[in-house]
Amino acid sequence: MVSRARQMTSSLGACGINQGKLPLSFPYLSPPSPLNPSIPLYFFRGGYEEALMSQVDGDPISFFQAMSRAQMLQFPHKRSSMVSLDSIRKDPRWRDPNLSEVITMLSHPMDPVKSNAAAYLQHLCYENDRIKQDVRQLKGVPVLVGLLDHPKAEVHRKACGALRNISYGKDHHNKVAIKNCDGIPALVRLLRKSSNMEVTELVTGTLWNLSSHEPLKMMVINHGLQTLTDEVIIPHSGWRRDLTEHSRPQETEWTTVFKNTSGCLRNVSSDGAEARQRLRECEGLVDALLHALQSAVANKETDNKSVENCVCILRNLSYHVHKEVPGAERFQEPVANQVPRSGSGGKKKNEADCFGGKKPKGWRNGPGDKKYGTLDLPKRTQPTKGLEMLYQPEVVRLYLSLLTRSQNHNTLEAAAGALQNLAAGHWAWSSYIRATVRKEKGLPVLVELLRSDGDKVVRAVAIALRNLAIDRRNKDLIGSYAMRDLVSNLPSGQQRPAKNLEGDTVVAILNTIHEIISDSPENARGLIQGHGIQKLVAINKTSQSVRETKAASHVLQTVWAYKDLRNSLYKGGWNKSHFKVSHGMLGKAAYDDITLPLMEKNQGEHETVASA
Repeated sequence: MVSRARQMTSSLGACGINQGKLPLSFPYLSPPSPLNPSIPLYFFRGGYEEALMSQVDGDPISFFQAMSRAQMLQFPHKRSSMVSLDSIRKDPRWRDPNLSEVITMLSHPMDPVKSNAAAYLQHLCYENDRIKQDVRQLKGVPVLVGLLDHPKAEVHRKACGALRNISYGKDHHNKVAIKNCDGIPALVRLLRKSSNMEVTELVTGTLWNLSSHEPLKMMVINHGLQTLTDEVIIPHSGWRRDLTEHSRPQETEWTTVFKNTSGCLRNVSSDGAEARQRLRECEGLVDALLHALQSAVANKETDNKSVENCVCILRNLSYHVHKEVPGAERFQEPVANQVPRSGSGGKKKNEADCFGGKKPKGWRNGPGDKKYGTLDLPKRTQPTKGLEMLYQPEVVRLYLSLLTRSQNHNTLEAAAGALQNLAAGHWAWSSYIRATVRKEKGLPVLVELLRSDGDKVVRAVAIALRNLAIDRRNKDLIGSYAMRDLVSNLPSGQQRPAKNLEGDTVVAILNTIHEIISDSPENARGLIQGHGIQKLVAINKTSQSVRETKAASHVLQTVWAYKDLRNSLYKGGWNKSHFKVSHGMLGKAAYDDITLPLMEKNQGEHETVASA
């Protein structure tokens, strides 16, 4: 009996009773049990209630000893011999409890019964949408939520595990059911009071699942933002609020809890202006996220999921920062001053550019050259902290390091998207960001990424280059060094390039080209020399996408407007008819919303948000 009990104890340790020790595919799922967890929940059709009551929490040996004693009472003739568990299970008087009975057992007066029932539900709900729906309809969710406040760790741990599996999936009714019985505040309370790592993983995994449903995002922020930041993000990031000689910044701990929590905040950061502002103003959050990314770069750990989550949060918080941060109006600049025309003047023959070569052809020093060639940053009287760190020029180096070192397409897209957001708008800080990218030799890094196989990476980089081209010096450099790569990504009408980029990406590239050649005949000449006209005409004539056709026609119209270039166009076999704009395109803007700074939205099965 002792040998059998030890064997069963070993088996129970590998099943749903302690699933937190198993390697999981996702933080909010539990694998199916190799041993049927229903064993402690068998019903005996004639009186094994004593055995069920006698189970000692955390001690399955005592339970099976009690089962043996109960069986010998039922089978006196077998008292002299050991009765195997298999013989018990084959007895016709045993059966599995149905779902309604399991849910009823959640309210049993005995704590071991509650914990086993919750563990059994966790097992049943693993990737089984029908069971999840039945649990919800049988009013099991409110009982499980109520058990989150249970004083016994084993009970609230098992209840949270069941809720984590129930909340996973595309059926948002389960998430709403948890919310309707105040499950989010209960989860946050449990996070605050528990020091058990497994419980913390379960709570944060459940919140990650819940945060994927749009209507629940602000509730997660309202009840859990500061707690998630204080209990997980800050301590696991290694950042410290008050640094002293004895309290130095630590390296980031890339734990499952940190991944879950950063994934949750990544979801809620895409909810809108109010959500973004709440996260920006959350004390310590931005500081800790930036510290985590700096630690990742320093230790060459730039490809894990937590890094992806962190940079996606910062990308989202950078969206519309030039409009939404308090006092932003004080830094606004007139639109007319953003791209000063190059004046006449002699070229400095030996001045190198950020690509390591001479200044591009057509470079001129004019009235705006001094302003855009230097960084006249505001004087600081105190160290920058909090939301101000989002748009300081120092973050450029961090994002460029991620773009250089990471192989994760989502991280690359988010880092490029952060630069794209920060370079947008007409305020002083975006001017500093645009100039800093050039100063830190970031333009070649972005141009290199135009050759990426990741569709969304190419799209984010193209839009970032468009926003960076608002700076006149950047425009000249991008026109000289990026034009061929931009053109190479364009389809030839209905024939897509090898990478088969999506329509949104093609439109983004076309709008970037339009920005580069606007007010720059030299860049337009580079477009002609790079064989771009052939592709633009093909798109304009044969593309099935109205948006692609519109974007291509505006580029062609801008090229034709440069009269000095028409001889080159005629020699290439082009005439005015190739540059005609259809009536439906007249009077339209040169670019559409796809060129605006973007933030991510929820997407996919994994209960996280994919980049946009």
